[in-house]
Amino acid sequence: MNFDEKSGEVPCITSWGKWHQTMDSVFIHVDVQAGTRGSNVRCDITARSLKLAVKGEEIISGELFARVVVDDCVWTVEDGCLVRIALCKSSRYPSDCWKSLLQHQYDADAATVDSMEKKLTLERFQRENPGFDFSKADITGNYHGGGPKLPLS
Repeated sequence: MNFDEKSGEVPCITSWGKWHQTMDSVFIHVDVQAGTRGSNVRCDITARSLKLAVKGEEIISGELFARVVVDDCVWTVEDGCLVRIALCKSSRYPSDCWKSLLQHQYDADAATVDSMEKKLTLERFQRENPGFDFSKADITGNYHGGGPKLPLS
């Protein structure tokens, strides 16, 4: 079981579903009409933008909060009622917490951003200390921007 499976996600709820993030990726879950097939979906991902249309209806369109690695991004239709999109972040540091999915759209509220920053900092600690389990840990203090900057030894 990986860190995210143990610690859970910190979702940002939207009118069409939700999105959440890890240090490496942003995951988007879009609820769609039952019976939707892959052929009904148009998902265009560039390094700076995302456009999703289902059965000709535009659902998401705009400039991403930050750049992504297009060749590592994927989307799928699950059970005919859910479109999942996985975006691979170009910058993969805990200090690079996305505050919104798109520029000025689908913003996470202040409490959600705070929880996202905590989770990304704990994910950083988990990677730096693989022998410990930070999945249920709580953190206070200096965690904004990815946590304290420790001197390299």
